[in-house]
Amino acid sequence: MRRSRHRAAPAVLVALLFAAGCAQSETKGISGLPPTPWVSRAIPEATGDVKTLPDGKRQAVRYRGWTMEDFGKYRTYAYGDSRPEVAPARVAMPAVAGDPKKGRSLFLARSLGPCTGCHLVQGDDVWPAGNVGPDLSTFGDRRLPDEYVFNMIYDPRHVFPNTTMPPWGTVGVLKPEDIVHMVAFLKTQKGPLWPEKNSERNPETRPKPVGFGDNLDPTNNPAVIRAESAEALWARKGPAGKSCAECHPGGPLQAMKGVATRYPKYVAPYRRVMSIGDFLAVHSPETTGAPMLAQSADNLDMAMLVKMASNGMPVSVDLASPENRAAFERGMANFNKRVGQRNHACADCHASGKGADRFLGGRFLGNAQAGLTRHFPTWRTSQADVWDMRKRMQWCMTPLGMNMLPADAVEYAELELYLTSFDKGKPMSVPGIRH
Repeated sequence: MRRSRHRAAPAVLVALLFAAGCAQSETKGISGLPPTPWVSRAIPEATGDVKTLPDGKRQAVRYRGWTMEDFGKYRTYAYGDSRPEVAPARVAMPAVAGDPKKGRSLFLARSLGPCTGCHLVQGDDVWPAGNVGPDLSTFGDRRLPDEYVFNMIYDPRHVFPNTTMPPWGTVGVLKPEDIVHMVAFLKTQKGPLWPEKNSERNPETRPKPVGFGDNLDPTNNPAVIRAESAEALWARKGPAGKSCAECHPGGPLQAMKGVATRYPKYVAPYRRVMSIGDFLAVHSPETTGAPMLAQSADNLDMAMLVKMASNGMPVSVDLASPENRAAFERGMANFNKRVGQRNHACADCHASGKGADRFLGGRFLGNAQAGLTRHFPTWRTSQADVWDMRKRMQWCMTPLGMNMLPADAVEYAELELYLTSFDKGKPMSVPGIRH
C-alpha cells in the first residue's frame, strides 16, 4: 500500500472557553433526550466488568498485567455516577515518635505513590523523580510546625482547595502513623545541597524527551505495517457475503479520504458520539456480519487504515451542532472532574498551569491544550503494541484507583471529542509513536 503524503496545514489552536456550568446534567442523554442504554461491543478485558469470586470478593476484569483490584467504592466518569467528590477530612496528629528512615521508605514506596513521582528529595537513589509538585530537598529548613505538615499530607485541601495532591490520609492510602514518620523524614531535608552527580536526577535539569523520527515510515513504525495489512480485511467478505470494498469502492485511501477528520462526532442512528473505532464496532457486524470488537486487533488496524486516508488533512470536528456542542461540554466537565481513590482529574496532569509539560516520575506529561489526539492510534514503544486513545484513557485511570469504563463508553467518546477540539486545524498523522 502506498502511503499518501500531504503538506502539513498550519497548526491552529482553537480557544474553547465554554463554562462548565453550561453542561447538561450528567444523567441526561445527548441534547436532553433520555439516555439510550448502551451494550459494550468491546473485547472482554476492555469492558470494565467486575466479577464476584467464590469467596465473595470482587475482582475487576482488565488487560493482562494490569491490577485486578476493584475500586468500586470510588467515583468514576460514568454519567450515572452521581457520588460527590470525597469530602476533606482532618484528624489529630498521633502522639507517636516519628522515624525518619521509615518515613523515607514510605515516601519512596511505589505501592503507595511514590511521593517522588511529584517531588524531588535528597539521595542518589531517588530516580526517577518528578516536578509536578515542589522540590522538597530543603523542606526541613522551612521549620514548619509538625501538625501543619501532617495535615498537609493527610488532606491538603484544607489549605489548597484546588491542589493536585491526593488526600492521602482521607482516602486511606496512608495511615496517620505513616504520615508521622513522613513528617520526621521531611524535617531531615536540609541544605546545603551537594552538587548533582547526574543532571537527569533532577527533573528541572533533565532533558525533555525527543521524538521517534518519521512516524509514517514503515521501517521506523511497526504500526504502519499493521495498518497496511488491514487492506486484506477491507477486501474480505464477512458472513453476510459483503466486504468494506463493495460499499466503498476505490480502495481505502480514496474511499475514506477526509472521513476521519470529522470524528469523533454525533451519529444519529445510535444517538451518541462515536469515534472511528466505536463506529466500526457496530457498523462491521451490521453490514458484513463480521465482528470488529473495540480494542480487538481488527478494530485497531482498520481504524488506523481509515485514519491514514486523512493524513496531512486538518482535523475538522464539528463543535457547533447542538448534539456535538452538548457532548463537548460534558467531555470538558469530565476532564475537570476528580475521580478515583487519588481524587485526580485529567486536568491535573494534562492542563497548562498544572501537571502538563512536567515530569511525573520519569514520564513527561503531555499538554491536552496543545493537542494529543491526531496521532492516535499510536505505536507504544514501552508496550510493543498499538494503543488507541480509549486504552490510554483506561490505563490513565487505573493507577488513580478508578474502575475503568468500557472502551466504547459514551463518556470516553465525549471526553475524546473535547480533547480532539484542541487539535482542530492541525494535520492528522496516524499512526503515531509514543513511549
